[in-house]
Amino acid sequence: MTTDAGSSRQSEQELALDRQVDPVADPGEYQELIAGLVGDRDPAELQSELIGDVGSVVTEAGPHLRTRPAPHEWSILELLGHLVDAEVVSAARYRWILAHDEPPLIGYDQDLWVERMKHQEADPEGLLSLLSALRRSNLDLWSRSSEAERARVGVHAERGPESFDLVFRLIAGHGLYHLAQMRRTLRQITSSADA
Repeated sequence: MTTDAGSSRQSEQELALDRQVDPVADPGEYQELIAGLVGDRDPAELQSELIGDVGSVVTEAGPHLRTRPAPHEWSILELLGHLVDAEVVSAARYRWILAHDEPPLIGYDQDLWVERMKHQEADPEGLLSLLSALRRSNLDLWSRSSEAERARVGVHAERGPESFDLVFRLIAGHGLYHLAQMRRTLRQITSSADA
C-alpha cells in the first residue's frame, strides 16, 4: 500500500523525468534536479531501499524487460545496467575523494557505456546482484566516514568541485530518477502490449 507521502514522492520523481536537463551543458541545474529528489531524506536509507524497488520493477517487467518504449530510449534492463555503471563509477569517485586531495573525477558517456557493456543482452539477476554488492560496499564506506571525510572534495570534469557528501546525495537522487523512469517505461510498454 502506497502512503500519501510515498505517492507524492513518486509524483515528484515522475515530474523530474519531464524536465530535460543536460548534465554536461547545465551541470548546476542537473545537480539541483537530482539532489532535489533526495530533499531532506537520508541518502543512505534511500540507496538501501532502491535495490528492492528496482528488483520489483525488473520482476514485474517479465517478458517486457528488454522492450524499449521508443527506438532511442533504454529498456528496463538497460536502465538497470546504467544504474550498475553509475554505482561502479561512484564507488571509484568516493574512494578517490577519500584517498587523494582534490582528485580529478572524469565524466563518462552513459549512452556509450550502456551500448558497449551490452546491457540489453545481460542477465538481469547478475546485474541486480552486482548492483546490490556494489551498493552494500558503498553504504558501508559511507557509514564508516566522518563528517570531515564527507566534506572532502574531488573535481568533476564537467561539474567542478564536488564533496563526497554531494556525490553520495547525487547517486541517491540518480537512483530515484531512474527508478521513476523504469516505472514509466513499464507502464508505456505494457499499455502498448495491451492495446
